[in-house]
Amino acid sequence: MPERRTVALVTLGCARNEVDSEELAGRLAADGWELVEDAAAADVAVVNTCGFVEAAKKDSVDALLEANDLKDHGRTQAVVAVGCMAERYGKELAEALPEADGVLGFDDYADISDRLQTILSGGGHAAHTPRDRRKLLPLSPVERQRAVADVALPGHGAGQEPAEDLPEGLAPASGPRAPLRRRLDTSPVASVKLASGCDRRCSFCAIPSFRGSFISRRPSDVLGETRWLAEQGVKEIMLVSENNTSYGKDLGDIRLLETLLPELAQVDGIERVRVSYLQPAEMRPGLIDVLTSTEKVAPYFDLSFQHSAPAVLRSMRRFGDTDRFLELLDTIRGKAPQAGVRSNFIVGFPGETEEDFAELERFLTHARLDAIGVFGYSDEDGTEAATYGNKLAQDVVDERLAHLSRLAEELTAQRAEERLGETMEVLVESVDESPDGDGAVGRAAHQAPETDGQVVFTSGDGLTPGRMVTAKVVGTEGVDLVAQFLEEAGR
Repeated sequence: MPERRTVALVTLGCARNEVDSEELAGRLAADGWELVEDAAAADVAVVNTCGFVEAAKKDSVDALLEANDLKDHGRTQAVVAVGCMAERYGKELAEALPEADGVLGFDDYADISDRLQTILSGGGHAAHTPRDRRKLLPLSPVERQRAVADVALPGHGAGQEPAEDLPEGLAPASGPRAPLRRRLDTSPVASVKLASGCDRRCSFCAIPSFRGSFISRRPSDVLGETRWLAEQGVKEIMLVSENNTSYGKDLGDIRLLETLLPELAQVDGIERVRVSYLQPAEMRPGLIDVLTSTEKVAPYFDLSFQHSAPAVLRSMRRFGDTDRFLELLDTIRGKAPQAGVRSNFIVGFPGETEEDFAELERFLTHARLDAIGVFGYSDEDGTEAATYGNKLAQDVVDERLAHLSRLAEELTAQRAEERLGETMEVLVESVDESPDGDGAVGRAAHQAPETDGQVVFTSGDGLTPGRMVTAKVVGTEGVDLVAQFLEEAGR
């Protein structure tokens, strides 16, 4: 009998990282590793790190140190870093954080089982020297698909050969070299990676340098994975990538998302399809039409505005302004008045004047967004903005961040109040009627998991996780809605 090997995956960061963790889980389970939830009960704790901004990097380091502490009083024998921070810093992270027994980059994912076994057995694996992953694929998008087999793309799973007999709970291969995936929770919502990388060159963002150039997954792979998730009990899929509006440009059809969405909505068992990460400058009339009129496709717009003052946007190497953004929102709401819209914003960008900040306030005041994320600017290694002069004093950045965060909280609470009396379809995510429980909680079409508000039911009677129900909004709690269950949603 083979020796029992246990592994726990600790995931930080965005939904894209969650997909990557489930791919790693699939690879490990296929090679005989036993997956456990508690890192203290695992031989190896694998921390899927985030390397986006300074706060996320600190959280990742803290998680690695916390996992390392388990080696003193738990089963854990090794702690391994994977993910964006590990890829971005590689050897530098390994030298700065000797508590991590291994730092593995994206190129190690296809051999993750061997890497962990080597580390668990006391051997070493040299951390990689980071490189600009944008240079691994051709400059021309249409030439990338021919070269993709030689490049590691987390969440795409290239290199995993199909197998006839897979362990229970593993996604079947949907084609040659298709991904394996193992679900790490029982949520009725799951993310599906639509693409990887980004071709935009925003001056504040380092993601393209370690995630690489934009590359789409083929529609057949996305459909195959969605069908498998539906068989596992998933009711809602959320399409994720660094930029979903670019989907298909390397496959010869920039409008491919408009044709894929109705196909995904028709998958048996899927009740809702949600699209995240949309670029305002790339929004097409046809895409807006599909998102606002297709049954089972959520009229949900996760639009990356970042700012609205023209001078700041140009310095960010982005496009648009307050009035054009408001026109876009008017177009969306003209087609779907109840559409949900969320966005993130950076305050204190180098050169941001008081007038620029006031312009951003003007946009937010008129935009009626359902969810708003606000971040204070900080330099990121290797970005163009890090080389800019006219940096704002940290106390100015902090003051503007606090002010806009308060405004955002007020505005999103007001937007929630506008939904009083609305009847909406809500996907029940959890039911806990214990004295200390949260009761019954779900998400409406305008609410994405983790990032937005939620629906709290007045009673959990008759509700079970995974059901799509019709409910009426009878109250609000900040950005959250309080709703009364009416009946099973009819299709």
